[in-house]
Order: sequence, then C-alpha cells, then structure tokens
Amino acid sequence: MLRGALLGLAGSSRARQLAVAAPVTRQLVERFVAGETVDDAVRAAAALVSDGLVVSVDRLGEDVADPTAAAATVTGYLDLLAALDRAGIAGAVEVSCKLSALGAALPDGPARALDLAGQIADAAADVGTTMTVDMEDHTTTDVVLGTVMALRERHSSVGAVLQAALRRTPADAQRLATAGSRVRLCKGAYDEPGTVAHTSAAEVDKAYVRVLRTLINGPGYPMVATHDPRLLAIAAALATTAGRSADSIEYQMLYGVRPAEQRRLAAQGRRVRVYLPYGTDWWRYLLRRLGERPANLALLGRALTSRD
Repeated sequence: MLRGALLGLAGSSRARQLAVAAPVTRQLVERFVAGETVDDAVRAAAALVSDGLVVSVDRLGEDVADPTAAAATVTGYLDLLAALDRAGIAGAVEVSCKLSALGAALPDGPARALDLAGQIADAAADVGTTMTVDMEDHTTTDVVLGTVMALRERHSSVGAVLQAALRRTPADAQRLATAGSRVRLCKGAYDEPGTVAHTSAAEVDKAYVRVLRTLINGPGYPMVATHDPRLLAIAAALATTAGRSADSIEYQMLYGVRPAEQRRLAAQGRRVRVYLPYGTDWWRYLLRRLGERPANLALLGRALTSRD
C-alpha cells in the first residue's frame, strides 16, 4: 500500500512543486542524487572511484513524450561519457539507461529505443566502458530484454537487469545465465499486481535467492544489487561455494544507501558498484527510494506541509 501511494504521488505536479520549494527536500535529494548537471555527476563519481568503488551513472528521466526529448536523452549521455573520459575515470564508470527515456513508449518506440540505445552503447565502448539497460515495470520486460539481446550483437558487455519480484524472472535468468552475460539482480521497485509478481517481502526474498543461485552457478557475470545484509551474506557464501574469484561477481548499492558498508566491502577486496543518479528529473526516483526506506517519509511529510 505504501509503495502504491508513493508511486501515485510521483504523478502529482502539485506535490512535486511543494517538495521542490521546501529546504528539507534538498537534504533528501542530496543524499540520494549526485546533483543536476554532468559536472555534478562526474565529481561524485570521481570521489567514489577514489574510494575504491566502481560506478553506474543514471541520467534521471523516463516516459518521454516526444522524439525531441528522446534525442535529448542521448545527447545527455554522450556529454556524460565524454566528460567521464576527460576526467580519466571512464573505465571505472558505466552508464545505466531506461528505454522509456529513449522513447520506447512512442508509436515506433521499440525500434527508436534500440537505435538510440545503440548510440549510447557505441559511445560507451569508444571511451572504454559499457552500459546497462535498466528494467522498468513488468509491461516492458520483453522489450527491454529484447533490446539488450540486440545490443549484445555489437557490444557483448551490455548489461541486463532482472527483478526478483516478477514471477517470470527465474525463466529469464535461465536464458540470461550464459558465458559473458552481465546481469544485475534487484528486488524490484515497481508496484506490480499479484498476478505477475510476488507481493510480500518474504516471497520476494525467497525469489531473490532462487534467482541468485542460478546466476552465481552459471557462467555469466552476476551483479548482486541489494542492501540487505542477509542477502549479501548469502551471495558471498554462494560465490565461495561456486569457486568464484573476486573479479567474477560484483555487489551493487545505491548512492547514499549504506555508504560505510559499500566501502567496507570494497576494503575486503570485493568489487562494489554504486548506482549514481543525477539530473533534474529526480522526483520519481526519490519517491521510489522513500518507498524502500519508510524512515525517511517524515522528512518528505515536512516538505509537503511546511509553510516556510
């Protein structure tokens, strides 16, 4: 119920206006978002790399309504990749991109998104890095995975994302657990119906472990995206049992979430990647993070009700 309410709030322009105007909202945004500009993103990424972490940068934005906005997304990513290259950190920083930010929902969406995603993947390869195609709600899964497979014909390192909450994911994991395949496994941040997704936290955790076993025991490159200490311990134990080397698996966490743990794991010799969002379209992203961490809702409530 909480997640559904927050995602509903994401579509409220009035709520966004109130939140943007409130100083307390800035505290939340600065915790979870690197900033609004390319320079902000590069600066934050460089700090993380200097701490022994690797990074995945997401230019915030989704559900674009016209081709011009989709083209602007590509330009933004190309500018970002060029700036990462100039800063000398491109090799440690990949990019993550949502297909809906590339016009996937437009009439010619899938073909347009594939073409534009290909331009980003080409630019990433040119500076010595790669990209991961983010997953969105369950109605887009086939298009997202189809796009990833098409992109891999040119760039085999393009990453896919699977959401443990979806009931279809074990079968998708079996198909994707192939040699060289980079797969990020997350729990899932969308409010999905019970017909297609597990709806209780316990069910999602059990599903996560089942898919984790498939990925870790397969010949691909698992990317374990979770902050849950129990799931992190299970992943480490499975990796040890499977005889995986430290560079054959990575752990992924969100910017601003358990930063001390990120550095602790990296200090142990584990590969830890921080998902680093930036940009002006941070409202929906922030609400998803709040849905995962209700303790921060009090701050949002102050932002929406304050008269200051």
